[in-house]
Amino acid sequence: QVQLVESGGGLVQAGGSLRLSCVASGLTFGKFAMDWFRQAPGKEREFVAAISWSGDSTYYRDAVKGRFTISRDNNENTIHLQMDSLKPEDTAFYYCALPRGPYRVTRSTRDIDVWGKGTLVTVSS
Repeated sequence: QVQLVESGGGLVQAGGSLRLSCVASGLTFGKFAMDWFRQAPGKEREFVAAISWSGDSTYYRDAVKGRFTISRDNNENTIHLQMDSLKPEDTAFYYCALPRGPYRVTRSTRDIDVWGKGTLVTVSS
């Protein structure tokens, strides 16, 4: 059974940084692209970033380009999301996500097979 466990959330002031991590188990990690999504209170879950199975390609929503960096370590079955220059509008639960099917890169919640439980990021102004 595939499990995704996030960590690294917390409270930070605007302009600060946080690094999220997600450890995956129960799958051949190196065959799968991985995603980060987020959901703020009262809003729909939205795509944040994705990384290809090899780590060679990365994708971001426009609002986080230049501030967030997604990376992966296939030896440790882990992905990270480095978040810099955080803004209050980045406040949300952040979810690690596994797309349906190997090698598939997606920005859509409809294409996600497994979700982590999420980690809360709160950015104060």
